[in-house]
Amino acid sequence: MHINTLKSCKTVFLIRHAKSCWDNELVDFERPIKSRGVLDSNLVSNYLKNSNISPDLILCSSANRTKLTAKIFIENLALTNVTIKYLEELYDFSGESLLRIIESCDNSFGNIMVFGHNYALTNFVNKFGDIHVENVTTSGFVKINFETNSWKNLVKGKTEKIVFPKHLK
Repeated sequence: MHINTLKSCKTVFLIRHAKSCWDNELVDFERPIKSRGVLDSNLVSNYLKNSNISPDLILCSSANRTKLTAKIFIENLALTNVTIKYLEELYDFSGESLLRIIESCDNSFGNIMVFGHNYALTNFVNKFGDIHVENVTTSGFVKINFETNSWKNLVKGKTEKIVFPKHLK
């Protein structure tokens, strides 16, 4: 009898919202993205087109700037048949809600894409990735792989890909 000794793998794709617009009197939650943010999100997402980005679930802060950023990535990466959940709890800056949400994901999902905010994303990347990142920039993308079969048991993973707009200009 053959017993499979390979560990399951979980992957998190993390994207920080695009550069937001401060030129109006909207509350922070409602701020849109700047034209530079649109350009940077298109630049990064188009660069990633051939990188086998295939989330089983997309989790997105319900803040306007993250929803607009997610729309660009989803369109450019042709992620049309993926469940998207917009969560106010991801309007998180410390990372506590981000971690709690990821840990609560169903283990049937192998790959999760998260659109969120700083410092939550940078804190997560540095706690769970193996490459220190000073700052996950706006429109920045980080992919971390974990050798686990449970989202509840995340330990240090392997940072497989980092793409920031400045890398592509």
